[in-house]
Amino acid sequence: MTDDATATASPSASAEVLRYAAFATRPEGGNPAGVVLDATGLTDRQMLAIAAEVGYSETAFLTAGPVEGAYRVRYFSPLAEVPFCGHATVASAVALAERTAPGRYVFATAAGDVPVEVERGADGLLRATLTSVEPKVESVPEADLAQALALLRWSAADLDPALPPRVGYAGARHLVLAVGTRERLARLDYDFDGLADFMRARDLTTLQLVWREAPEVFHVRDPFPVGGVVEDPATGAAAAAFGAYLRELGAVAAPTVLTLHQGEDLGRPGVLRVELRAEDARVRVSGTAVAIG
Repeated sequence: MTDDATATASPSASAEVLRYAAFATRPEGGNPAGVVLDATGLTDRQMLAIAAEVGYSETAFLTAGPVEGAYRVRYFSPLAEVPFCGHATVASAVALAERTAPGRYVFATAAGDVPVEVERGADGLLRATLTSVEPKVESVPEADLAQALALLRWSAADLDPALPPRVGYAGARHLVLAVGTRERLARLDYDFDGLADFMRARDLTTLQLVWREAPEVFHVRDPFPVGGVVEDPATGAAAAAFGAYLRELGAVAAPTVLTLHQGEDLGRPGVLRVELRAEDARVRVSGTAVAIG
């Protein structure tokens, strides 16, 4: 191969990239993720280039750890590395289970160790359940809220007063904003560059925009301009942060299981299951994943 050919070769030629739709039962639903099960020897630059070529909101890169079932995992969007990604975690665990057997894994991420259990359901599909790192919830300065609403082209009157704005964390930081109507959630037309700058300055991974359909049922959307993506179709890390947010507010009582519907407005419907346990502050997020192509 000539030097010129090497320079123009696809970045993914250096690694096998699998593609899965997470939080979905069919390839056209949920959130697509790239998965590299053996990232040994890949540099940061190569991983970023592969993620950019794949073009999904995140691609996970795994390196086997010192014991069976342990892996180091890094997540890259097309623009940058992120500390934790839920849908790529679910996709990676299902990909591993398909090649070995359902069971337990431990993913060492930049946010901390994340245990993942994979089981096969009665429908024959593999379902992965991740357990988040210790979550936390922070208040939102009034000036930040006003700026976020302006960038979203929303008003304070659009918000649900029963679910006040907060920043939730369960591996990555997400600004949670609840709206009063499904119609308001469906109309999403924001300042992409302005919101990206706002989020980078505050170390936010997505905005978790939610509408409460029932006490334990929510519809959610997640703008992700910092990753170079207008909207994430199904966001496991934000779901975990949202579970912690609801518990902190006393909006739900543990133990409970929440159902989050996401991706409907993008034509990629997905379902995320969020479990809160009374004896454990960590949040469990589960969903199925299926191979694409």
